Amino acid sequence: MDKIVRVNSDEYEIVRLLGHGKGGYSYLALSKGKEVVLKQIHHEPCEYYAFGNKIEAEKNDYRRLKDAGIRIPLMLSLDEDSERIIKEYIEGPTIFDMVRDEISVEPYIAQVREMADAAKKAGLNIDYFPTNFVVKDNLIYYVDYECNQYMDEWNFENWGIKYWSKTPEFIQYVKEHE
Repeated sequence: MDKIVRVNSDEYEIVRLLGHGKGGYSYLALSKGKEVVLKQIHHEPCEYYAFGNKIEAEKNDYRRLKDAGIRIPLMLSLDEDSERIIKEYIEGPTIFDMVRDEISVEPYIAQVREMADAAKKAGLNIDYFPTNFVVKDNLIYYVDYECNQYMDEWNFENWGIKYWSKTPEFIQYVKEHE
């Protein structure tokens, strides 16, 4: 990624990589003295997930999550041609970092369950993996815009919760990715 990136008519200075997932790379960026997240869609293969138009999906999923009442960062700008999204930056630790560092996430379990209930009522699942949740001012934010049609198999209680404590699944993930 270049040090200076243009999204629509604005320039953003890339500060550092925040993380990457199935759909893109997220960077902390600066524009006009303000910190934001710049997400660059990628087209790397993913053996367990099939994609359509990723930028269109992000735009539609953002709206579905907002309509469902899920606490997410605001989408500030969308550049469909360059496949870039500018999001509000939510500063704080991820649930993943807290679990890894043995900081209790118990205060946030009720909040994620509320999100899960809201998502289910809207016919959605969100990606409950703990890197997708940031804590700020004692509130959790779902910082990914990914959502899918609801299926019991992928809800919080059947899948997500396996990674919200030092379970064998969490420990195995850390071994494979650190």
